[in-house]
Amino acid sequence: MTNYTLIKDTIKLLESFEAARLTKDNYTNDINGLKQWIADDAGTHVPLSEPDWEGKEDGRSAESVINTLIVHMNRYAKAYSKSAIYDSDFSTQEDFIYLINLKAFGAMTKMELIKKNIQDKPVGMQIINRLIKNGWVLQKDSETDKRSKIIQITAEGLTALQQQMGKIRRATELVTGNLTRSEKMELIRLLKKLEDFHHRIFAQNMDSAELLERVANEYLPLKP
Repeated sequence: MTNYTLIKDTIKLLESFEAARLTKDNYTNDINGLKQWIADDAGTHVPLSEPDWEGKEDGRSAESVINTLIVHMNRYAKAYSKSAIYDSDFSTQEDFIYLINLKAFGAMTKMELIKKNIQDKPVGMQIINRLIKNGWVLQKDSETDKRSKIIQITAEGLTALQQQMGKIRRATELVTGNLTRSEKMELIRLLKKLEDFHHRIFAQNMDSAELLERVANEYLPLKP
């Protein structure tokens, strides 16, 4: 016997999903997007106990704690990365991150590589020049824009990267600590949501003088 009630409920669920996609561009139009929407929707109805944190009783906000923990995690990651490149020709973790991006995504302009790593131009250029000096990347004129330089990883760069990859992988594993597989997937989902939010703002190259006010006025009201 066909369960028509289930079919009707499923159709209503899909209609609600499509309506959600019209108001929020956070979900892909496929089964994965549907599952993510269901998970998010369920999370809004299932009460979760709040964790405790230092200063909570004195009024310290969740936003303050999140910012502090992100800063701390960045410092922990840098410490592991520093150990991973100890006694090697790499100067900073950004050196091998730039090489990893070139290996993974292929040749690109200097600015494309700098923006991919969310860095200011002066800092990014210092890193690229250091890689060029070491012979790990080479540059050539762009065929489409003579004002731009295309850079790509060299055989020497691949060798230098490969020699450290074992320690680099170990460092990345240590950063995720004792999280379970499901916890890692949930953390990726949350960080990806934050990345998507902030990346579109960063891409606009807003002036520092107006950044806080513009983001607060134009983006935070849309926060669910």
